[in-house]
Amino acid sequence: MNTKTKELTLIGLMAALTCIAGPLSLPLPFSPVPISLTNLAIYFSVYILGMKRGTISYLVYLLLGLVGLPVFSAFTSGPAKLFGPTGGYLIGFIFIALISGYCVDRWNGRFVASFLGMAAGTAVCYLFGTVWLAYQMTLGASASQSSFVQALPAAFAAGVLPFIIGDLAKMVITLLVGSQVRVRVTKAALN
Repeated sequence: MNTKTKELTLIGLMAALTCIAGPLSLPLPFSPVPISLTNLAIYFSVYILGMKRGTISYLVYLLLGLVGLPVFSAFTSGPAKLFGPTGGYLIGFIFIALISGYCVDRWNGRFVASFLGMAAGTAVCYLFGTVWLAYQMTLGASASQSSFVQALPAAFAAGVLPFIIGDLAKMVITLLVGSQVRVRVTKAALN
């Protein structure tokens, strides 16, 4: 199998993993943002494949969801999901892949550097998600600048605070399990 075929196969496999993990979600009664395994799949993808291929695998997943495959949380899909309350997180996941992948590539998968990269990427994702969620919260009201600023703390409380501990656990799980998979993929000359 030539290198390009191996590369495309790995990207496809990680996109498929994200398509399987993404719909598995737990709705929260106090938040429009569910607990999802999408970011776990992204952490895993970039840790195994690196920034470029890991980001491509997430973009494949995102495009599959946008064209109608039910791969987003709770088996949803379509552009309406991107323009809904959780759309900022779907866009923010791109930055998880880019920033985490950069750190994994730059420091060759070292635990602390990879963890910090995942945390930084997640922080950027939280930023995108919070801003978009606050905007969505103001759509029903008169969308003034002051109502948007007032909605930011509520968006942060609904879209970030309940997820921090779980996301940190996902990062640690990725680093512990991913390091073993990364070694085996490298030994098999697949990466």
